[in-house]
Amino acid sequence: MEDKPQKQCVIPIHKPSLRELIFFFLCGIIVSVPNALVFEQFSSFLPYALTVIVVAPFVEEFAKVLPLFYRHGETERSIVTLGILIGLGFGITEFFLYVLVYDVPWYVRIPGIIFHASSAGITAFGIAKKKPLPYYLTAVLLHASNNLFAVVAPGNFGVLVELIILVIVYLLARRFYQQASDEKMVV
Repeated sequence: MEDKPQKQCVIPIHKPSLRELIFFFLCGIIVSVPNALVFEQFSSFLPYALTVIVVAPFVEEFAKVLPLFYRHGETERSIVTLGILIGLGFGITEFFLYVLVYDVPWYVRIPGIIFHASSAGITAFGIAKKKPLPYYLTAVLLHASNNLFAVVAPGNFGVLVELIILVIVYLLARRFYQQASDEKMVV
């Protein structure tokens, strides 16, 4: 019996254009935020603290990176970049929601923009490395920790801990971005 040559498929490396980058930023607004809001409504019967500390991190971290599961031929770095852009869109939308609807001072919500962009970058790195679960759970744990201190320690101590968590999330995202290859393709 002869060995037949296996069929091969060649996918060229694709780096997103400016239009695609804008599209993924808009996905954070148009796709991720509504998904998070809908799924978080299922937890409306739970106590507020449980919803904010447990449910919101799982839902929001997944909703942010959902559009990335449909990308092929990207480099690892472009997947992380797209994740950061989705998170940025999500964070900006959440910023306006809190400031305009819930009347939270604008300066209180600025760190949330950085947080959401960075945490989405962490999960995106996991997707690029084909190991999304540990990175997703890392982002969820950091998100839950941040929300925990926002709920149970709203004073100066809570703000300090939230700032420390924000720096950790940012530094992790930056490290993963730097580790992501601009040559290795995600198939």
